[in-house]
Amino acid sequence: MIRVRWERKALDELTTLWTQADSVQRQVITAASHTLDQRLGKNPFNEGESRSKGRRITFVPPLAVIFPIEPDGQTVSVLQVRMFRQRGQ
Repeated sequence: MIRVRWERKALDELTTLWTQADSVQRQVITAASHTLDQRLGKNPFNEGESRSKGRRITFVPPLAVIFPIEPDGQTVSVLQVRMFRQRGQ
């Protein structure tokens, strides 16, 4: 199992998104962050899309996160989280 570590900046962003949301959206954000933890902890090497500087991005609606897999190969650091809209919405 891979260790998933949320950097302070990402936690602050997630907190801001959650506190600005209504109660229904808060439940969706909470579920998405839980799913992200599970998916990143299982197989981050095949999760999402590659980006520059060894980073990756993945999406669990309504959240997108940017993360690198640390050199130890056993830790993922979530650097940034944001909301995104799916096409057609």
